[in-house]
Amino acid sequence: MNLDEVITGVVLAGGKARRMGGADKGLLELDGKPLWRHVADALAPQLATVVISANRHLDIYQASGLKVIPDSIADFPGPLAGMLSVFQQVAGDWFLFCPCDNPCIPHTLVDRLAAQRHGAPVVWVHDGERDHPTIALINRAVEPQLTAYLQAGERRVMIFMRQVGGHAVDFSDCKEAFVNVNTPEELAKWQKRP
Repeated sequence: MNLDEVITGVVLAGGKARRMGGADKGLLELDGKPLWRHVADALAPQLATVVISANRHLDIYQASGLKVIPDSIADFPGPLAGMLSVFQQVAGDWFLFCPCDNPCIPHTLVDRLAAQRHGAPVVWVHDGERDHPTIALINRAVEPQLTAYLQAGERRVMIFMRQVGGHAVDFSDCKEAFVNVNTPEELAKWQKRP
């Protein structure tokens, strides 16, 4: 089976962005376009469909023409809630999740994650130094466990992914591709790069 034909890409843009002063991080501009657009543009050639998981400014995201999925759980309890909402509202078996603050994801992301699944329902990026559990290829089969996990009040992404039998995939050869934009200072540094 050719997974790229059945994987849906999801830009996670539903966070509270506390380190950005509460600004909607996905809408912050880098090189003249919003951060979420950098991620969507990087995913689009790798996947047939890309959607956005967002909780604020839905009208702005919807103006892009992409499907926008709001959280089905109140109070924006983190990326796992966004993932569950996508499972509940979008058809398909496989989903590639990527946060909106990773503007330089590699063009080989989907192929490399898919090739290293080895039957696991979840695989995520490891850059050689740290895990990036929100940059992950996830099968819908984990939806019941995810529902129970969130209903129990749990929110920790790595613990959940390990509990369901997931594993990391080595991307140490391109770790700079996974540097994200978390603060106004980091955004300013990105703006100044050549």
